Amino acid sequence: MAARTTSPLLTWTSLAPPLALVALVLTWGRHLSAVPVVIVAVVLGLAVLAAVHHAEVVAHRVGEPFGSLVLAVAVTIIEVALIVTLMVSGGKDTDTLARDTVFAAVMITCNGIVGLALFMGALKYRLIAFNAEGAGAALATVTTLAVMTMVVPTFTTSQPGPEFTSSQLAFAAVVSLALYGMFVSTQTRRHRDFFLPVGKDGEPLDDEHADPPTNRATYASLGLLLVSLVAVVGLAKVESPAIESGVAAAGFPQSFVGVVIALLVLLPETLAAVRAARRNRIQISLNLALGSAMASIGLTIPAIAVASIWLEGPLVLGLGATQMVLLALTVVVSVLTVVPGRATRLQGGVHLVLLAAFVFLAVNP
Repeated sequence: MAARTTSPLLTWTSLAPPLALVALVLTWGRHLSAVPVVIVAVVLGLAVLAAVHHAEVVAHRVGEPFGSLVLAVAVTIIEVALIVTLMVSGGKDTDTLARDTVFAAVMITCNGIVGLALFMGALKYRLIAFNAEGAGAALATVTTLAVMTMVVPTFTTSQPGPEFTSSQLAFAAVVSLALYGMFVSTQTRRHRDFFLPVGKDGEPLDDEHADPPTNRATYASLGLLLVSLVAVVGLAKVESPAIESGVAAAGFPQSFVGVVIALLVLLPETLAAVRAARRNRIQISLNLALGSAMASIGLTIPAIAVASIWLEGPLVLGLGATQMVLLALTVVVSVLTVVPGRATRLQGGVHLVLLAAFVFLAVNP
């Protein structure tokens, strides 16, 4: 008797995204009691895992470094939509929402995702290698974007406070889009080999995957990926009142809610980066992490610049002194990590300590 095969439409990774979307529709705008909050949290976790699976399917089909762009850009677009939605709806502390969210995304990606990927990869392979040229180019772009959009506003004098004038904000938006566009062109066309996985000897690694999925399977995974990401961000928003209550009960500042939601939104990229690291594809992990940081700035600032036309109230983009110190330390440590093109558990541990410092100081500013 022939063995029975499971239809791809009946796997949990295919059922989880629409289930999460249904949960989002049923819970959006409602006050949830304890039991529904727990159920939504479980569904949110399933949606995150499903997003990682479908992102890997699409990445396998299109190849690197295109695959790393899929998850980074998709998550960032939805993250931007969430920020703009919250700012339009108004409320407490929305004038710093964009800055806090983008800065949290940069610290989580450059220290959390990078550190975890390096640590997990080195834990299995001891000494891990990546392309210093590609990682260095990505880091330089992220640093320029972060300084131009979040450090410079603190020192401009045309507008009181850490804010841009309208012309300065427009300039920052154009520069952000230009830098992001140039990097994507470099990554996917002229110097694509800089962003491909390499071995300890610096030579490109052979592809160990099975045959690529069909076009039909790829399009199905792309659609389910987008559904998963919408559900992840939406359910994170649904869970935010419970998170706010938990943060208040713990005595943490209300701004810490943005850090928690940023952690939830970046979960798919984190899991995908760790999986790549466990397969000794460290360059893919770095592409995901630094690409996500770059997209978070390069797409968010232009979107906020356009939205500011009808948004009321100030738009604070400049970082405080403590945040600038953490950003400067992150850049220095990242440069020292990237330059050799190889890393051990120590480099991963240093980045994770920086993430811990960021989270601790967000709790105790």
